[in-house]
Amino acid sequence: MRYRRAKAAGGTYFFTVNLADRSSSLLVEHVAELRQAVRTVKQRHPFEILAWVVLPEHTHAIWALPPNDEDFSTRWMLIKTGFSRSIQSGESINASRLRKGERGIWQRRFWEHQIRDENDLARHIDYVHINPVKHGHAVKANDWSYSSIHRYIRSGLLAADWAADVDSPNALGERGE
Repeated sequence: MRYRRAKAAGGTYFFTVNLADRSSSLLVEHVAELRQAVRTVKQRHPFEILAWVVLPEHTHAIWALPPNDEDFSTRWMLIKTGFSRSIQSGESINASRLRKGERGIWQRRFWEHQIRDENDLARHIDYVHINPVKHGHAVKANDWSYSSIHRYIRSGLLAADWAADVDSPNALGERGE
């Protein structure tokens, strides 16, 4: 099956990628393995990470692809495969996945949104960074270890108390969940 995806060479994209078991905490339990899978893929298929957050059962990322390259699907496939191969088997696997020789770690698909402009990019970066608060994993965005917010704070792009006064975790909007 071929999915319709908006693709533009050199484009910038927001992604939501989920584990098959949404009650799992596999991603934070094995964050080192996920980071290694990303590093390995970036070496062979470069892309720039503009923002990223890893939560227990899903992740959000914003990538900028190189000029003349629109293939984010291969990158995600390789990241998912590399991560899956690096951790011990033990998850439940349905009959369809067994027939195809697949593990049962990730949802097969992912959600992407092509970033349209600077305002759209800023909104999505904010969404990535507030996501741990939205899901109740942290009181403040910078309390969550597995987020690019720390890079933004170190570089002076965000204050350490960014969004600490947001009354509602959903104040910045919903994206792809």
